[in-house]
Amino acid sequence: FPRPMISSSGLDFSFSGLKTSMLTRVRSMETIDDGARADLAASFQEAIVDVLVAKCVQALDAEALQRLVVAGGVGANARLRARLVEAAGKRGARVYFPPLKLCTDNGAMIAFAAALKYPEAPQASAGFAIHPRWDLAQAARETQSTPWR
Repeated sequence: FPRPMISSSGLDFSFSGLKTSMLTRVRSMETIDDGARADLAASFQEAIVDVLVAKCVQALDAEALQRLVVAGGVGANARLRARLVEAAGKRGARVYFPPLKLCTDNGAMIAFAAALKYPEAPQASAGFAIHPRWDLAQAARETQSTPWR
């Protein structure tokens, strides 16, 4: 798969062309068995990791930094973690990741935004309290003792 914008001088990147390439490849295949599905997924992941690592290294170099912090759901990806640690280590830099249980995506944020936009929609209880604009220090303290985490 292509590595979009991997050699561009800026730190911007986009995976729209990569996603289109995957879609085109899948549509061109007559059958997709488990082996082919695994190969496609691994190749897709490797293309994304290549771009993210290259852009992170560019950012470290451009700003003359020795520390990189990775946050969000992408921080849970084992391949990305390994490659970033390797690439940063070659430059004498360190990478910091939150614990896996804290590497979440923005699904909760999107759900909250939907709840604000559609207050008349039926509410479902997931068995926990919703804390909009929750202070991160408070969240860290409270989630340490939460049994469902």
